[in-house]
Amino acid sequence: MHSPNMADIRRISLINNPVLRNVLITQSYYELSQIIMSRTGSVANWCTFATWASKQAGQSIRKEDLQRTLEARVDIELLKEFQTLITIAAEMGIGSSIKIKLHALVKNSMIIRVVDQIGEAVAKGNKKVFEEIGFQFARFIANCFNNAEPDLQSCELFCREMLDGDPPDGQQYLKRAFTNYYMAFFEHDEQLRVEKLLLANLEIGFHEQTRLQPEILASLNAAFTGKDTFRKEVIDFLFPPGSWLSQVRFLYLKATGKTSRLEAAIDRLIMELQHLVRKQITAYLMTLNLPHESLLLSRDLQRTYPLVLSSLSCKDLVELMAKIDTTPDSLKESGAEDWADLTDRMHFITELFRCYQFDEQLYQPAFKPDQVEAMKRGEIPMGRL
Repeated sequence: MHSPNMADIRRISLINNPVLRNVLITQSYYELSQIIMSRTGSVANWCTFATWASKQAGQSIRKEDLQRTLEARVDIELLKEFQTLITIAAEMGIGSSIKIKLHALVKNSMIIRVVDQIGEAVAKGNKKVFEEIGFQFARFIANCFNNAEPDLQSCELFCREMLDGDPPDGQQYLKRAFTNYYMAFFEHDEQLRVEKLLLANLEIGFHEQTRLQPEILASLNAAFTGKDTFRKEVIDFLFPPGSWLSQVRFLYLKATGKTSRLEAAIDRLIMELQHLVRKQITAYLMTLNLPHESLLLSRDLQRTYPLVLSSLSCKDLVELMAKIDTTPDSLKESGAEDWADLTDRMHFITELFRCYQFDEQLYQPAFKPDQVEAMKRGEIPMGRL
């Protein structure tokens, strides 16, 4: 198994094509995961979960499905708002061809812009996490991995190059995580060993999710940016600048100081469109496709804890759990109501890591061998990614 080194991580992070960069990031996480498991045995590490999260991110980066879903839902759920606007426009003599043109404007100005924004935000987060955490895994493997006996000094020297303090700026949780991975390599107490590995996964997860907060907010709030620009585009479409309709609108506003029924209908359409798009974005981003199942992140996990993790004894793990798990030792309310809320998100991730730590389905390759060969040549692989 090839182990991505620090130069590989830097090279991949600098690739400008976000689709190619994402598949290489996903493959690198898989390779790093396998290398770590060569020391820990069949226990999922943070890179194991990152493989599938990165593969899921690729769908947003490639803009798969979301645009088609949004266009279909607009036609169904906003029929009333469209019809009201078209009826008022017809009464004003704006023209019967408005419907087709208005649909095209919504598609080209609002929906495509939102999908592009989401793709950009997700790609930025994918790169941001990889160039920091992927790099630290590669550095950890190069500096600490081959010790046959524990050498705390080498681990301390490795950690010294990371920043003190809490995330998003500090890397204290990464220091703790890699120390726990290292200590787990030499731990003879099996219970303590698997708890240290879970602790390390969660420490990196907490750091990662704190760092990703701006990109997650940007993705979920994409529908609510650019509202004024979109409103102006609709107004200019219905009242072309310099036209007699534009003059009538100007005189009406000047005389009454109020927006017209038509503009009220436009505002209603935009508001409903924003809420529809936010709802669909949330559903889209809150799905995680694993090799053997799809998880809706808003629903409680339908699992039981592995027996060895059903009761926790490692002091540091228990303390961290008290901070990030709002329903201790229970999967109730593990579903995240608001993915933009860091506490809500970390609760789900905590339960996910704990429930799936020994799920061998997660250890599968993310891509087929011919797809891996293509991406190693700098090509975007063919077929379903």
